[in-house]
Amino acid sequence: MRRSTRSRRPSGNARTKRLLAVGATLTVFGGVVAVTQISSAGDRRPNKQPRPASAACVEPSPGATAPTARGVTTTRTWQDGRWVVNHWGDGQQSVVECQETRDGTGAATPGSLAVACPDVVSRLPQVPDRARAEVDRNLNLLQTQITEADQRLAAEGNKGQQFIRNAILNPLASKRRATLDRITIAIDRFGPRPRGLASLATCQVQPVDNTNGGDNGGNTGGGNGGNTGGGNTGGGNTGGGNTGGGNNGGNNGLDVLANNCNNSQLQPHDGFQNGNRCVSTAFGEVGAAANNPSLLITDFPQQINRNEGFTLRVSTRNLVRDRFLPAGQGGYYLESSLLNDQGLTRGHFHSACRMLGSLDEAPEPQPVPAFFVATEDGRGGAEPDEVVIQVPGLPESGIAQCAVWAGDGSHRIPMMERANQTPAFDAVRIQVN
Repeated sequence: MRRSTRSRRPSGNARTKRLLAVGATLTVFGGVVAVTQISSAGDRRPNKQPRPASAACVEPSPGATAPTARGVTTTRTWQDGRWVVNHWGDGQQSVVECQETRDGTGAATPGSLAVACPDVVSRLPQVPDRARAEVDRNLNLLQTQITEADQRLAAEGNKGQQFIRNAILNPLASKRRATLDRITIAIDRFGPRPRGLASLATCQVQPVDNTNGGDNGGNTGGGNGGNTGGGNTGGGNTGGGNTGGGNNGGNNGLDVLANNCNNSQLQPHDGFQNGNRCVSTAFGEVGAAANNPSLLITDFPQQINRNEGFTLRVSTRNLVRDRFLPAGQGGYYLESSLLNDQGLTRGHFHSACRMLGSLDEAPEPQPVPAFFVATEDGRGGAEPDEVVIQVPGLPESGIAQCAVWAGDGSHRIPMMERANQTPAFDAVRIQVN
């Protein structure tokens, strides 16, 4: 039987299946979508930065774009009173987005609007197994309704507030009310009747800040431009700070093979997701042990059917989720790790699911996964909190490995003070029927 994605927690047996993934788990994955979908339409694509003239416009990896809006690099959901920003494929652009960026037609417009609806999943009680399929179908329908309303808002939102209210928001509320009623009835047949779901029918229009929080845009463009040139290729980051004085003047008496790229035979890393490069960006700031990031998948299903949506709940601690340089746009390994005023790591976290071909040997690291997304919402701190990630479904039968791991602003696992601390990642296995 399939477990609920709400109040239940993994049993002892399920917890033994939790995979503390290493190495390969932290490589390339494909995307996950978060709960109430806010799909930016094709003419409002945020976080575009010019690519180098030498970079070709190529198809992004599978799972790099949102399933409900294939041309979108970044989507937003409204959870617990704040926007949760989902970066698909770490900012990989579709061919159309790339070409529009190059010819200047794809610039995002500050102040764009999106439909924001209350989060439904977090308000559900424990969902009985016999009601799960019906509930999931209707949760997916709620997402579709928001996407359609958001697309119409992009196309006709310039007709004024009265048109938006009468032609977009009011019809959407009616559809949501009927869908929420079906969810209430489905759960009520087999378990406690949900209370107050009808109050979640009304949505509103919110401005979308396409500058990505105000302090990300400049650093993926001009602000860190020096790091993709001289500063990141043997100059500013490979001098005295990391050699000599920084390590007690003599590598602590250890036989260090290299601590910069001065003698590397590989070409310099340029901020894009390419291998056989040498990265000279300084590691940056590492916090005290008590302030190092950690995270946990707190709720997940043990079994699902193919193409059946489900949720993961992720709790993070000591990770301020306010920093994201799009890897697909040249922000990979580009920026040093940074701490905030409280000594906490600034960054985001990734969620991914891939299918395992075998349970007896480590998987190949290079195949793209089924789904992948990076989440940044401006929240997070010393106290643990929770974000809901909704996976729209996995297309293959077998054992899925769903993993979550923290990243700094440039997608590295945050550093830990001591070698015997567990890094901020977690993974579980789910049977896909």
